Amino acid sequence: MATHEHLTRVEQPRRSLPRPGSGQCQNEEEYRRLYEQSINDPETFYREQALALLDWKRPFEKTFSGDFEGFGDSLRWFLNGELNACYNAVDRHANKHPNDVALIFESDTPGQGYKVTYEELLTNVCQAALLLKSLGVEKGDVVTLYLPTIPQTIYIMLALVRLGALHSSVFAGFSPSALRDRINDASSKLVITTDQAKRAGKIIPTKELVDKALGECPTVTQVLVVERTGEGANYVEGRDINYNQEVVKFGNYCPCTSVDSEDPMFLLYTSGSTGKPKGLQHATGGYLFGTILCSKHVFGVTRGDVFFCVADVGWITGHSHVVYGPLLNGATTVIFETTPVYPNHMRLWDIVDTHKVTQLYTAPTAIRLLRKFGEADIKKYDLSSLRALGSVGEPIAKDVWEWFYENVGRSQCALCDTYWLTESGMILLTTLAGVSPMKPSGAGLPFFGIKPVLLDPSGNEIVERPAEGILAVRNPWPSLGRTIRGDHQRYRETYLKPFPGYFFTGDGATIDADGYVFIGGRVDDVVNVSGHRLATAEVESALIDGRIDNKSILSDAAVVGVEDPLTGQALIAFVCLESWALNDKDHTTQTLTDHCNACVRDEIGKFAVPKKVFIVQDLPKTRSGKIMRRVLRKIVAGKNDELGELSTLSNPQIIDHLISVVQGPKARL
Repeated sequence: MATHEHLTRVEQPRRSLPRPGSGQCQNEEEYRRLYEQSINDPETFYREQALALLDWKRPFEKTFSGDFEGFGDSLRWFLNGELNACYNAVDRHANKHPNDVALIFESDTPGQGYKVTYEELLTNVCQAALLLKSLGVEKGDVVTLYLPTIPQTIYIMLALVRLGALHSSVFAGFSPSALRDRINDASSKLVITTDQAKRAGKIIPTKELVDKALGECPTVTQVLVVERTGEGANYVEGRDINYNQEVVKFGNYCPCTSVDSEDPMFLLYTSGSTGKPKGLQHATGGYLFGTILCSKHVFGVTRGDVFFCVADVGWITGHSHVVYGPLLNGATTVIFETTPVYPNHMRLWDIVDTHKVTQLYTAPTAIRLLRKFGEADIKKYDLSSLRALGSVGEPIAKDVWEWFYENVGRSQCALCDTYWLTESGMILLTTLAGVSPMKPSGAGLPFFGIKPVLLDPSGNEIVERPAEGILAVRNPWPSLGRTIRGDHQRYRETYLKPFPGYFFTGDGATIDADGYVFIGGRVDDVVNVSGHRLATAEVESALIDGRIDNKSILSDAAVVGVEDPLTGQALIAFVCLESWALNDKDHTTQTLTDHCNACVRDEIGKFAVPKKVFIVQDLPKTRSGKIMRRVLRKIVAGKNDELGELSTLSNPQIIDHLISVVQGPKARL
């Protein structure tokens, strides 16, 4: 068991300390007081916070009801309260501070972006809402969006919730077949896309992909097309409508439609690659509450801040921290259309300095990628506007954490390693910027209202500390997704039935003596080697932490488990070398492999050393930065014709390389 007791607590730098009057939790003592209240007196905590943070058209009569015992069927939050998501994110700020900047658009091509004030945002949203209303969009309808991360996407999302309709954002990188499945599952009549999308200098034929999907989507009667490039769109007469030409015909104001707190706000399909897609359905009041609470207390977001979340709007991180979180708090959000390394690896640092970004939120994959370019170019930038850094999407290795903290944050601003899920709707585990001490690679302490527990395989709570086990949550929270659309039984089976009375996260974890939680990775990414249960994320962390002459050996690593006749399961590692190691003639492939294995042996134990190590050029990753480990498992097993859905890969060309490395006897280690 990795207890993480050797990790030193890193105290919060002064630059990250909460500002008086911001509404953020001010110190560790206040965090612990509010946390205890949220667990022991949730009625008071949630009532006071919800009334203070959100504007209600009709105040709720009861704060919550239900628990996990009845498979969550009776869960309700802010009962009989009425509100509107768009009003809370736009109108109330536009009314008070119309000239505050709401959006900063950073287009694919540097220098072609622009800013949008709250007053302008309100106008654009209202025009979009009136257009959608003219097309027959009503409260409760589900509209599928296949859009890139551009301002018009934000306008349309907000316009839909203004009308009480649901948006179902599908990442504009999914294949036509994957898009088709999501449209059909949502029974959408209207699909909204762009003529084309731009990403890293490349053109993505979004409209063409939509047209291919619609060949098998009988419910769709209309397609609204946003002009991004002005080219590439084949308009189908009687079905397709030009958004840009039509939206300007409408007035500047559309009334908000009040909805019940439990009315659904949006669908978001998890990126599972096989089987029927899971459309997680989130409730309006609970989602808005969880999002504004996290944005404010985790990152300290308030009016005057410039929040930069490097995520696509099609994922839950984009929903919560590109769109709703910053806007609910009246801050400025950066809308980032491209990748962190286009047109060069200094793009993020340019944006931070140019716009005086106060919070930067990204994924470990992006951090590892940027680390490969070294520190020299980062030192050319000031970056002193930053008060908080954030990591999301996967566990962050200690080595990567320290590099991000020291070189980007200059050891002067907080690094919040956040753990949450599409299903959770809000951050579950984290450190609070400027408040709670940090532990490198640790997700941190539970957020307000969250009671994490460790379970053994039989569902018994493990109470001693430190300990490791299956991570579950004992108590419900407002932003938890309510169901899987059209398949509540699947929701029960996936999240509530494995351990009755608990929400099953699907992850393994360690909780140390101080109560800090360290995520070990998906339970299905836990392998049993000779009786030892190992989280592959733990082995990956040990590999990435490896050094030769005090220099990092690897820029990235992925470990998968395969069946083994001797040990039950064995570990296979795919690793990417740092540039110096690639070019260093003093070290052979075998010596580098030996060093990697020594790191695992020293950090975890001999039993955890991978059976094979493949040195590769890159790992298969989605555009959101996640490594597609299932692809690696299939390649290792020789099932190259069963790789499944690959349309979300940012680097599909790497597949042939990986196959050749695994199959080529000379490349096999």
